[in-house]
Amino acid sequence: MSTRVKICGLTRVEDVEAAVDSGADAVGFVFYEPSPRSVTIEQAEALIEKVPAFVSAVGLFVNPQEKDVCEVLSRVPLDLLQFHGDETASFCAQFNRRWIKAKRVRESGDIERAFDAYKGASGLLVDAWDPDRYGGTGQSFNWDLIPENRPLPLILAGGLSSDNVSRAVEQVRPWAVDVSGGVERAKGIKDIEKISDFIKEVHRVCKTD
Repeated sequence: MSTRVKICGLTRVEDVEAAVDSGADAVGFVFYEPSPRSVTIEQAEALIEKVPAFVSAVGLFVNPQEKDVCEVLSRVPLDLLQFHGDETASFCAQFNRRWIKAKRVRESGDIERAFDAYKGASGLLVDAWDPDRYGGTGQSFNWDLIPENRPLPLILAGGLSSDNVSRAVEQVRPWAVDVSGGVERAKGIKDIEKISDFIKEVHRVCKTD
């Protein structure tokens, strides 16, 4: 199985182009003001113009108001919504758009409970637990907590880089991997070489399987 790659937290046109040119399957835009990778609607409108056919544009939200999601969708043609806060399944499902839910993993059983709670999602993203931050921690978690039985496509995030993503793919066998900080030279500023190396590592492992 080929593992897909999402490059998240893009803020510059050149970084979107680098992700696409390197073979990313999806690119992510953060609509959460406290994040150093946050973009405005106006910025996202310009960035998404560089996303070609067959590359998914993903909008990341953290505990948003319904009106805020609707405002983004009215101006930015997102393919997929990613909810990274404490949103309920019914909240996530109301926008007539495919969506994925992020789960910060702290202990055994967290992922299984999330699979059950968010059955209508197009995938479950698993990330490191942090009591103060909804993702973007740059930390990994214990991959042994990830169950073999996965009712939804599983997306692995948290502390990934070109140094460890091959091991992650080999051990976890995720549907996709999601990276942000691991391909940056500064928060919100991607490194073209790191993006390329990351995606090459994923493709290398998938090709040898």
